Amino acid sequence: MSSHQEYSFFGAVEKSFDKAAKFTKWDLGILEQIKQCNAVYRMHFPVKVGDKVEVIKAYRVQHSHHKTPCKGGIRFAPTVNLDEVMALAALMTYKCAIVNVPFGGAKGGITIDPRKYSAYDLEKITRRYTAELIKKNFIGPGIDVPAPDYGTGEREMAWILDTYSSMRPGEIDAQGCVTGKPVTQGGVRGRREATGLGVFYGLREVCNMKEVMDRLKMITGVEGKRVIVQGLGNVGYHTAKFFQEAGAKIIALAEFEGAICSDDGLDVEAVFEHRKASGSILNFKGSTNLKNNMDALELECDILIPAALENVINAENAPRVKAKIIGEAANGPLTPEADEEFIKRGILVVPDMYLNAGGVTVSYFEWLKNLSHVRYGRMEKRFTESLNTQILEQIEGLTGKRVNTEDREQIMHGADEVDLVRSGLEETMIAATREIMDAWHSNPDIPDMRTAAYVVAINKVGTSYAELGIFP
Repeated sequence: MSSHQEYSFFGAVEKSFDKAAKFTKWDLGILEQIKQCNAVYRMHFPVKVGDKVEVIKAYRVQHSHHKTPCKGGIRFAPTVNLDEVMALAALMTYKCAIVNVPFGGAKGGITIDPRKYSAYDLEKITRRYTAELIKKNFIGPGIDVPAPDYGTGEREMAWILDTYSSMRPGEIDAQGCVTGKPVTQGGVRGRREATGLGVFYGLREVCNMKEVMDRLKMITGVEGKRVIVQGLGNVGYHTAKFFQEAGAKIIALAEFEGAICSDDGLDVEAVFEHRKASGSILNFKGSTNLKNNMDALELECDILIPAALENVINAENAPRVKAKIIGEAANGPLTPEADEEFIKRGILVVPDMYLNAGGVTVSYFEWLKNLSHVRYGRMEKRFTESLNTQILEQIEGLTGKRVNTEDREQIMHGADEVDLVRSGLEETMIAATREIMDAWHSNPDIPDMRTAAYVVAINKVGTSYAELGIFP
């Protein structure tokens, strides 16, 4: 177990589940089945690092088989343990259900600090892990499809694909065994920024709901909102960037080395470049340093976005949080005790289990692309462009007015892969936000948005089991 032994992440997920289960009509047995992890694989394998042999500890958990394949990331971190992997696998099941992505939840992890290994050693560890998964039938385009998570990225996914393909020669859909790959290896354009963009779309939809904003005494829309983002990894960076582009003000950014704040707003791209050059976000021009990165969570703001690791807002610091909306970009950044505190104070928590589903949504698009063996937009892009050009020319001919060059290009543009991926993601996040809000508002006893999200998820998974005829 990790250092915070007393806190069980899986226990926290179960607590939230039980809180929501009361608002559903399912038989206790079905609820018990939905809650449990169906298959847990814990492994140890030796890898030669330098001139020593290291025994590596790793996991893969398949939480639910109500739909197959299972889907979920692989994280490389020294804190990875069974409790965490089980919790993340369970969240994946509920996440996929909410955003209507037809996968069961899974998760994997290797207990290592990737910063302490060379690329060569990481490759050996990743390939050996993949071989172990293949041996036990825990990976495959129709069985279980991993993806990147904390500490992993496109490079690791390419190694997994290569190992899988070489051990399963001639499997036509082999590319679909893993998502989050480089575009040249069957990845999809738009995957890298997908989670951050999904967080932005989800929070933007909440900010556009007049009755919700009225209740929080806030103005509708994203523009002018004061935003704090904790974590400047892939998710935090893109989330902050999309908010800034939409006219919000990023007043603080936090990373493990500390935090910076500025009332005038920070330029996310410039901070990112500063960190690349100096190795730290601290001492950024025109900003104030906060030595303790946790202090950033307690500054006054409209929207607080924890985008790093779990359990950062808990019973101890929740009373000092002054945000009006908390958007969970990370998995499990709030403990159940923090939830209770925010319900009491009327702070809106937009829950992780759907808000950070952008990654799995676009992973689903990538998986479909791999199974269909054709790039999005390839079939219809030119057709759309010539059709739009004809319509435009007809209108110009009838009106005698010529459309300016910029508008002309926009109207004629046929969708590329990234346009289609983003459009699909936007539709998914807007629909999910509305569905959860409807579930919440239709039952005055449901205390918060997280419970409403669990209710939606439980009902969808329960319906799947019922329709499969697994239960009478």
